[in-house]
Amino acid sequence: MIEESYNVGKYRCRIIYNSVPGLPIVFLHGYSFTSDVWRDIGVLDKLEEEKIPFIAIDMPYGARSICSPHTRSVDENLFVLKEIYRGVFGSLKPLIVGASLGGYIALRYALEKPVAGLFLIAPAHALEKELVKKYRSLSVPTIIIWGSRDRIVKREEMEKLSQLLEAKLLIYDKAGHPAYLDYPDKFINDLLSFHKALKLE
Repeated sequence: MIEESYNVGKYRCRIIYNSVPGLPIVFLHGYSFTSDVWRDIGVLDKLEEEKIPFIAIDMPYGARSICSPHTRSVDENLFVLKEIYRGVFGSLKPLIVGASLGGYIALRYALEKPVAGLFLIAPAHALEKELVKKYRSLSVPTIIIWGSRDRIVKREEMEKLSQLLEAKLLIYDKAGHPAYLDYPDKFINDLLSFHKALKLE
């Protein structure tokens, strides 16, 4: 596992990655987090142990992310994601894990670039009109996780999104908006099972 700063355009962002053969997993944190959250819950260590390639990127949209300058511009964040991912893993199709705002960016990315799958944790703004119109063109294996104590994203929104994307909706009982923090082991197992299924397709 390597941690370093990556320069792309005017941005300098921290990345944590494991460059080995296989289907890469991209981690996009939520607005209030950094890539450290994925390390803190143990998922990066588990992926390294399983010899699965991954990259966790501190994104410009993050309030505390180790990336400068910060920006909420969707186009700029997509630019950073595309360029960093291409620089590390080339043209391989990724499985993207996106939490909250990271889930929104993951959806936007998937509408522009090929992906192997989406693993979304309560993605924010996912039912924007302009996105909903485009979802019919998106045919990607998708899992959506929602915590039953989420006070930011409503269950009805995630149920509607799961229908639009033909996705599997997993409810984490008594979990909050960042549901992976309440059930890290379950989250890791669900992700590994999904990754394995994608590899077999």
